Amino acid sequence: MIGLDDPLLWAAIAFLAITAGIGVWLHSMLYGARARLQRRIKFSVGAGGADLDAASETQDRRKLISGKLKELDARRRQKGAHSLARSITQAGLELSPGRFLGISAIAAALAAGAAVVAGMPIIFAVAVAVICGLGLPRMALGFLARRRVGKFNASFADAIDVIVRSVRSGLPVGEAFNIIVQEMEDPISGEFRLVVEGQRLGLTLEEALARACERVPTAELRFFSIVLAIQQSTGGNLAETLAKLSEVLRARKRMRDKVQAMSGEAKASAMIIGSLPPLVAALLAVVSPHYIAVLFTTNVGHLILFAGASLMSVGVVVMRQMINFEI
Repeated sequence: MIGLDDPLLWAAIAFLAITAGIGVWLHSMLYGARARLQRRIKFSVGAGGADLDAASETQDRRKLISGKLKELDARRRQKGAHSLARSITQAGLELSPGRFLGISAIAAALAAGAAVVAGMPIIFAVAVAVICGLGLPRMALGFLARRRVGKFNASFADAIDVIVRSVRSGLPVGEAFNIIVQEMEDPISGEFRLVVEGQRLGLTLEEALARACERVPTAELRFFSIVLAIQQSTGGNLAETLAKLSEVLRARKRMRDKVQAMSGEAKASAMIIGSLPPLVAALLAVVSPHYIAVLFTTNVGHLILFAGASLMSVGVVVMRQMINFEI
């Protein structure tokens, strides 16, 4: 068995840590919030660059939009874009960060105890504890947050249509929000309820929507908050602007569904490729256990398993980035 003083073990751990650090750095540079903001600003500024007869008002509006995007991004970074409390809020869970960490620690302890009872080496018991205590809870939290955001985006265009009809009939925006709270389902109704309650407590509409953007970090809600903020600053036909925004959001949803349909084959292939190694190992353990037992009973086998798991993890992350498209 591998001891804690084995240099090969520490070399493998160092290699994995360096690889993971490089992967996180590249991901933040290519797909981080700052990179997304720069691409969005370039798009918003360059979308009308070919029109030489554009009025100065259009240019000022573009600058105002880019400024609002920068302000929202700076506010999100200041309050901790990746904090645990914010992730729990985005998932819609009624948990405190301390309780979540306690549940994760209990899961890690139970997993490590089960691994030790099963006779696994100490390094594998530690790996199982880390996966069950840090990886799986965070993955579950991210899944719940993505599902909630997806439900919000699926109904958000309908909510904007309710606001458009209310404004055209002469109702103020606040009354339109109350209609959404009463008529629509969660998470749309819950988020608009928090916006209405925030205004009753003294927050401005822009501040209440900024807090909603922190709870639901989606581009659609940020567009909506920017439209309302610009309309309050410059005036204009709010109903017409929101109607155009609703059309844009529906077009984005159609494009997102099309991308998901076109990438379905790639996702299925990635799932099959990722599941083949553990599936083959399980079949070999049933058919010929003495053949695969070398991986679990020798030092070289332990290193091979460790290296294979590390490379598989890197491959899964790379495939995930290749098949996930941001709209």
